[in-house]
Amino acid sequence: MSNPELGILMLCIFIVTILLGFPIAFTLIALALGFGYFAIGDIIFTLLVQRAYGVMANDVLIAVPLFLFMGYLVERANILDRLFKSLQLAFNAVPASLAVASLITCAMFATATGIVGAVVTLMGLLALPAMLKAGYDRQLASGVICAGGCLGILIPPSIMLILYGAMAGVSVVRLYAAALFPGLLLAGLYVLYVVIRALINPKVAPKLPKEERKVPLLKIFAALLTSFFPLAFLIMSVLGAILFGLATPHEAAGIGALGAIVLAAAYGQLTLSRFKESVFLTARTSAMVCWLFVGSWIFSSVFSLLGGHGLIEEWLLGLNMTPLQFLILAQLVIFLLGWPLEWTEIIIIFVPIFLPLLPAFGIDPLFFGVLVALNIQTSFLTPPMAMSAFYLKGIAPHLQLMEIFKGILPFLAMVFVAMVLFYTFPAIGLWLPGYLYN
Repeated sequence: MSNPELGILMLCIFIVTILLGFPIAFTLIALALGFGYFAIGDIIFTLLVQRAYGVMANDVLIAVPLFLFMGYLVERANILDRLFKSLQLAFNAVPASLAVASLITCAMFATATGIVGAVVTLMGLLALPAMLKAGYDRQLASGVICAGGCLGILIPPSIMLILYGAMAGVSVVRLYAAALFPGLLLAGLYVLYVVIRALINPKVAPKLPKEERKVPLLKIFAALLTSFFPLAFLIMSVLGAILFGLATPHEAAGIGALGAIVLAAAYGQLTLSRFKESVFLTARTSAMVCWLFVGSWIFSSVFSLLGGHGLIEEWLLGLNMTPLQFLILAQLVIFLLGWPLEWTEIIIIFVPIFLPLLPAFGIDPLFFGVLVALNIQTSFLTPPMAMSAFYLKGIAPHLQLMEIFKGILPFLAMVFVAMVLFYTFPAIGLWLPGYLYN
């Protein structure tokens, strides 16, 4: 039964209800069942059951709980303090050394955990006081913590890329290969910005005292050996196993989960309470993701059945846009959705609206996925709804929210620079998957 007006009404009701704070997954399911029953009758309940089973049997999604467990356990292994101090020693001769060490620590820890709120909170407790004590500009220090904490969304092994791959039917292995260099590019732009800023105006990032900068190389190596190298080895083992075809993503995620257990035990942090808490948080987050998948699929099916997708596709194609104009429109919509929504809802609910249009504009879904992953960074960094700013404000009440927002803006600009560079030179992301899996 085609009724595009009814489909658009369903979409509008959904947007209003989530803005009012209703649970997204169950809102999707409720609207899909209500409108679906009107359109096709009792069969909608059979479709719901089949989709729920399909999500549980999806091999790609097995990696999600395993990577989550790895992240939660690494977070509780208390490695962050050692990691930051060792990197601080290693980069003590670099301008804005504390900020550079903070960004690299954020990138590594965010990659290992994939949990933005946890990284921003922990780094806010650890690195922010160190930077402020050293006389760093409050805005710069805030921006470093907020921007660095979001890098795990993009740099593999990223859970966001797993979800996009499942939605778009794109190989997660190729997505990981495609996102690696853009992720490193963005992290490099962050580091470059703080170093140049410190060179132009040393007052915003004063050098450490000379006695703190004169550290024996043996001491630096020993510090890295007990903090940086174990975590780097865990990340590279997981990522390398995936990229070089030694293991599937869910097998590599299993290796990562086991490695996190070994790492926590090696640091003497593997207690029963921490293990149980990690399992509980993993189960809760995985259940949320799976129900979002179920709700998104059944909602999209009913929306398409009513003719909503066809109406949007016909309207967009009727605008006679060029591929660049379509990409700008799609990324603008995703950017705006990042204000009220989490990245999971954007990827699972709204990105699929654009996916059927990619062939019409000759856009590679792999390229589109990495561009979306870059764009998703902005959902945590764009005032007034920058969640990373609120995470930091929660543990640093002495900071003004406006200070944090001002500190974030230059890093937000770096995200747009990275997106422009990736569009202009797509080989930044597409060369590696092409070389490895041509």
